[in-house]
Amino acid sequence: MQHAARGTQSALGQTSGGMSGEQQAAPDDHAVATWQVIREKLRAEFGATAYRYWLEPVALIGVEAGVARLGAPTRAMRDWVTQHYLDRIQAFWHAEDPNVHFIEINIVSGANAGAAGARRTSDATETRPAQNASYRDSQNSRTSSAASTAQQPAHAQKSNGRTAIASMSDDGISAALDPRYTFDNFVIGKPNEFAYAAARRLAEAESVPFNPLFLYGGVGLGKTHLMHAIAWHIRRTQPHRTVIYLSAEKFMYRFIRALRDKNTVDFKDQFRSVDVLMVDDVQFISGKDSTQEEFFHTFNALVDQGRQIIVSADKSPSDLEDIEERLRSRLGSGLVADIHATTYELRLGILESKAERQAVELPQRVMEFLAHKITANVRELEGALNRVIAHSQLVGREISLEMVQDILHDVLRASERRVSIEEIQKRVAEQFNIKVSDMHSARRARAVARPRQVAMYLSKQLTTHSLPEIGRKFGGRDHTTVMHAVRKIEELHTTDPSLSEDIDLLRRMLEG
Repeated sequence: MQHAARGTQSALGQTSGGMSGEQQAAPDDHAVATWQVIREKLRAEFGATAYRYWLEPVALIGVEAGVARLGAPTRAMRDWVTQHYLDRIQAFWHAEDPNVHFIEINIVSGANAGAAGARRTSDATETRPAQNASYRDSQNSRTSSAASTAQQPAHAQKSNGRTAIASMSDDGISAALDPRYTFDNFVIGKPNEFAYAAARRLAEAESVPFNPLFLYGGVGLGKTHLMHAIAWHIRRTQPHRTVIYLSAEKFMYRFIRALRDKNTVDFKDQFRSVDVLMVDDVQFISGKDSTQEEFFHTFNALVDQGRQIIVSADKSPSDLEDIEERLRSRLGSGLVADIHATTYELRLGILESKAERQAVELPQRVMEFLAHKITANVRELEGALNRVIAHSQLVGREISLEMVQDILHDVLRASERRVSIEEIQKRVAEQFNIKVSDMHSARRARAVARPRQVAMYLSKQLTTHSLPEIGRKFGGRDHTTVMHAVRKIEELHTTDPSLSEDIDLLRRMLEG
């Protein structure tokens, strides 16, 4: 969850109302009032329908020692709220009360948990009839045992034989970790088994087994999942080690801020004193010479100290464009593990695993259909599954093959004519007789710049990628560059018959 407030922590609790332990007092008036404010913000942001089905049933259990504990009546609801709303709850709570650094969502037995939460938060702002007091007393008794994990360390809370781990942020530098992305939740298949084995070996090792570990593969194939899983495992089993996980983009922005504030000494100290540094999407610093130089020196400093470095990218080190040769050599000096496109068997296994974790019965025909039809990446497959489950739960419609075809008609239609940016770049390069590498280069000659603009235009028209995503695929260019290219080609499309003919031909070839 990349949008968590600075310094905020989160956890996915697995406790249930039947657990024993020390009882926790009912939340104080300040906590109740804060939760009510947050609920209203959630309602305003996500709308009345989503709020009523998913957020209103979530109850406030209590706030203690910087930990805010919420209760959801079912495992499925807890998982859904964690996946879709936890980052906003974190941000809102941190804004209202900076002393709260940790959000924990537990399973509270009893279907009335949400109703209790609604009543309790309402009591902070208005007077209720006397009979509500006895109801609240009984609810306090029922939810107190669900908060029994309050006495356990935040980084390793155990319940039902499993471990719920806090998403800690080292000095506010590290991005928040997604509680879903653990080794236990990673589905292994032939395309990713080597990368998984390498990540697992590194996470469990007492010393540095290989440095760096370089993971690469296409979008949504599991690179980020494995990086989060490594961080979770190290933080759980070796809490004395400092781990920083962040994107290359965030590394660059922090470096720029340090230069602007004339505070590079602190920047270097922060990044060169950690035990494990994890940088996601390193291709983002392509063409950014100053950031590459700082990352190179940080890389060397950590390696010289025997510290671990883990890096991910969309290409292998040797294929990264506009990366200094010395840095490219360093990135490839350890273990390079690629993640291939998913197979039908792996996609089917992922669907079965996701459905089991969400406690949803999916007909075999439905899973086989989705595994056959949605092949782009795991992220899109998960999104389609979540959409089907949500529709079934919200409208009470049984999941069937016909229902899935109806609900996902747009996704299925898009999958059938899926075009990748790489394919567009290749086709355009062939059409205009230039190299594919020119699409990522800094060359500005008209013979190169115009085809590059055409490729950007077609990427905007034929894919679902955002402007920043398209820019990154073209040598890490800014989204404003892509926007300018799109506008320029739209203008030329109507005034230059020759170029218009080329574009129409390319579009037919790509869509066909």
